[in-house]
Amino acid sequence: MTKEKLTARARSKYTDYLVREPMELMEFLAAKMPQASRTKLKTLLSKRVVFVDHVITTQYNFPLKPGMKVQISREKGNKEFRNRLLKIVYEDAYLIVVEKMQGLLSVSTERQKERTACTILNEYLQRSNKRSRVYVVHRLDRDTSGLMMFAKDEQTQHTLRDHWHQIVYDRRYVAVVAGEMERNAGTVHSWLTDRVLYVHSSPTDDGGKEAITHYQTIKRANGYSLVELHLETGRKNQIRVHMQDLGHPVVGDGRYGIEDLNPIGRLALHAFKLCFYHPVTGEKMQFETPYPPEFKKLLIKR
Repeated sequence: MTKEKLTARARSKYTDYLVREPMELMEFLAAKMPQASRTKLKTLLSKRVVFVDHVITTQYNFPLKPGMKVQISREKGNKEFRNRLLKIVYEDAYLIVVEKMQGLLSVSTERQKERTACTILNEYLQRSNKRSRVYVVHRLDRDTSGLMMFAKDEQTQHTLRDHWHQIVYDRRYVAVVAGEMERNAGTVHSWLTDRVLYVHSSPTDDGGKEAITHYQTIKRANGYSLVELHLETGRKNQIRVHMQDLGHPVVGDGRYGIEDLNPIGRLALHAFKLCFYHPVTGEKMQFETPYPPEFKKLLIKR
């Protein structure tokens, strides 16, 4: 199927409207759908089929601004999703972007068969269609929080996996690390070898996988540094190993860091930004979450 046909197929699942003047969402919907009662419009919102700039929006008085895009899905709406370990940031017919909390596995492994982000999303989708499921595209470590995405069909999964570096154009993390960083910015370049329970880093090519991490120091205080990290490659435990290489391990990292340094009771690593071209429509998709407040508290000058 050509990209043009795929784009048409994706767009056919939605009715699109462009916002031309500021107004609240309910007022906008009423103007675009004059035949629908206020009750019907509220039902659309509660069924989670109204999107504003690609994000499901249920707030009837959401303030719209000129240039925003409102979409109404033609598919049957899914039931409200509530889970303390997982938040749906964006959903369409082809993919789901979520914010995962720390402590939740992305997917099960041979050694760990517990409840995961994958099983939670499968249960959510199967409330509307028993045959629906998500397909794994990438992962976040159990103790890392932040943004990640799943495909909703096998074709989209293959497109994302096979063309990951062309599709995902910006992926960033924020971390609190031990000690005050010597440099304001830099790059760590090494080769990583997965030894089951530990990833070994070598400064020269020893047969491992090449890994490149760019970093920028945002703030230094109280013996910690707040660091923003941009991945050029996405290897297992890459950031944690590379920060250890710099001599500034991630706070709360018992494996690659200082065992007793855990002032906030979690690994201080969060995937806060995910930007990619939609694998079907080609549209630019940009998602960002705030830095976790507990990270900032460590850097408040006393």
